[in-house]
Amino acid sequence: MRRLIRVLFFIVTLWSLYWFVAGFGLRNAITSWFDAQQARGWQSEFADVESSGFPGHHVTRLNSPALADPATGTAWSADWVEFKSPAIWPGRQVLRFAETPQRLSYFDQTATITADDLQAELQLQPGVALVLEKMALTAGPWQITDDADALAGGNTLSLMMEQTDTPEAYAVAAQIDGFAPGNDLRALMHSASSLPQRFETLELDMVTVFDKPWDRTAIEQNRPQPVEITLKLAEIKWGELRLFAAGELDVDKQGIPTGEIAIKAENWRDMIAMANAAGALPDQAVDPVTRALNFLAGLGGNPNALDLQLNFRDGFVALGPLPLGPAPRLILR
Repeated sequence: MRRLIRVLFFIVTLWSLYWFVAGFGLRNAITSWFDAQQARGWQSEFADVESSGFPGHHVTRLNSPALADPATGTAWSADWVEFKSPAIWPGRQVLRFAETPQRLSYFDQTATITADDLQAELQLQPGVALVLEKMALTAGPWQITDDADALAGGNTLSLMMEQTDTPEAYAVAAQIDGFAPGNDLRALMHSASSLPQRFETLELDMVTVFDKPWDRTAIEQNRPQPVEITLKLAEIKWGELRLFAAGELDVDKQGIPTGEIAIKAENWRDMIAMANAAGALPDQAVDPVTRALNFLAGLGGNPNALDLQLNFRDGFVALGPLPLGPAPRLILR
């Protein structure tokens, strides 16, 4: 019995020593990162740091963190941010943010972010390469305001990027329930006042194959670049407006996509009016585009529903038979 107690005492002592050493290393890594940003000329500070979580986790909380990059005019501050990871492997980090207002600034413009249960999750494979397995951002009810005016908000937020069985391929999913564009955003889109305050559906589901897995070299050297994109579904439902998209694209080394994206739009005439009012579609193009799309919609039997295809060829993109111009370059900087 005494021998068992001595063994248990030895194990507890060894684990406690490991926990404190690993915790100190993790805490030092976080605070050293802030020091490194200061050396680069940033404002990078926090009031104090707290450690907890023994024996199963490491929890490091920074109180009153603030970051500002004078070169870009970008700044962020919060009441606190918390880093939590299993004691056995710090490569599975969960970042929790304060539910009190956070401030994100760009030069003289400041937005206030409030969110319930806002947290980011980062899962890395054990090893020197630190290959990304999963990255996610989730929140309950959230809102972004500017000078007390709502810019955007939603009931929930879920963004995720997760490695598949193919190391270079990652599933990307996004879903916002109850997305509510603020007055400024509605004005920018020139949306009709008859449209409801909130979207019914705002969802994205796709798989992207990169030229290499996401690992530490993505920060230290160069970003992985997309080579194949499989859009399983992009869906928007906003009042009477409905938009669905799916398709596949191949991307060359210059970032030029080739392929097709099938699109189905309901009440598409309202979308043309919004695009024209927002400046995305010139006045002189409205009538020809409307006539052409009206003809194509009539072929489908439902004049209010439009089934078309975005065609990416030779560096250009066309909506059905209508040329739209040069295709966007899909390059991650």
